[in-house]
Amino acid sequence: MNNFSEKHHRRSLRLSRYNYSQSGAYFVTICIKNSENLLGKIQDDVMNINQFGQVVKDIWHSLDTRYKEVILDEFVIMPNHIHGIIFIDNPVEIIHELSLLKERRKMLLPKVIGYFKMNSAKLINQLRGTQGQSVWQKNYYEHIIRHEVSLTKIREYIVNNPLKWHQDIENQQVKPSQEEIEFWQNFGRKDL
Repeated sequence: MNNFSEKHHRRSLRLSRYNYSQSGAYFVTICIKNSENLLGKIQDDVMNINQFGQVVKDIWHSLDTRYKEVILDEFVIMPNHIHGIIFIDNPVEIIHELSLLKERRKMLLPKVIGYFKMNSAKLINQLRGTQGQSVWQKNYYEHIIRHEVSLTKIREYIVNNPLKWHQDIENQQVKPSQEEIEFWQNFGRKDL
């Protein structure tokens, strides 16, 4: 491998044979580059977003308007990451028309996340006067939610995330709790 391909080669976190345009629920975590606490602060167990956090909130809440198949569920902004649940409601199972196929391809989960990351980064960089700077880590974590028990557990995790910032795996100032580590290991996160 030459220097260029070594430097720019990164392994995808997506499942290679999974159709991310099919109906389903997805638990998504997107982290700020270098774990910078860019989006606000936790004070008294409450997340107080700043102007950058507000940009993130506004762009996230616009996703279901931009993409008609997207239904947004629980969502939380943390100082250096976000968690959200996205449902993709795409009842088209067999596609015979080329135009429907093209429309469905646009609905891939990575495209929705890419739109979110690109547009929120652009606005944040305008506010900071740092055009072209990376705001988000290159990848994101995603988990396909396969049953109601898992959905309930993830919703609880998202809602309670600010209360547990003192043991959060993304909080660079503390050691994560065993409960936090186990939660993420159960969802396939291997970088712990």
